[in-house]
Amino acid sequence: MEEPQRRIRAAHSESTITVYQAYSPEIGLSAVRDGRFPAAWKRDRMTWIKPSFLWMMYRCGWGAKAGQETVLAVEIKRDGFEWALRHACLSSYVRGVHPDRAAWQRQLKRAPARVQWDPERDPHLRPLPYRSLQLGLCGEAVERYADEWTVAIRDVTPLTHEVHALVRGGDLASATRLLPQERPYPAPAESLAHLLP
Repeated sequence: MEEPQRRIRAAHSESTITVYQAYSPEIGLSAVRDGRFPAAWKRDRMTWIKPSFLWMMYRCGWGAKAGQETVLAVEIKRDGFEWALRHACLSSYVRGVHPDRAAWQRQLKRAPARVQWDPERDPHLRPLPYRSLQLGLCGEAVERYADEWTVAIRDVTPLTHEVHALVRGGDLASATRLLPQERPYPAPAESLAHLLP
């Protein structure tokens, strides 16, 4: 079956969805230990969460980029994730979705969340012909993410390194078996209608 151009693919349960972020060990290990983000985690900045494990690998270079050595799987409440989608704005202007550029800019300034659709990645981190969601949170959405939505924070850095070693060694079958099982996320239509160009 052919993949749609834009789809949220994620590991999810009836009540939660798993998203990925990567931080320095100072922030990441503290978040895992305490089950919440530490004071050093900046709430006044945009924080991007990614439901796609392989897109996170592309972004953090398999946990090798400076300041992104600790890869976290953050399990959050689905109702929080869907709140963010409903209140999100696309991160760039799209003719036909927004009445005009000025209207988009006004919406972007007010929105506590923004969405980018970036090419999904294969295990070699090459772009695929379809896109996955990145969700940027700021203001109220960051506060809710940290204080209300987060259910669990796991360190998946060892998994990151294990999968990367298998890919480098040419054992794609074993690498693929270890990947988180991401499947289409059943976001309500009203949560996504304004985010699909």
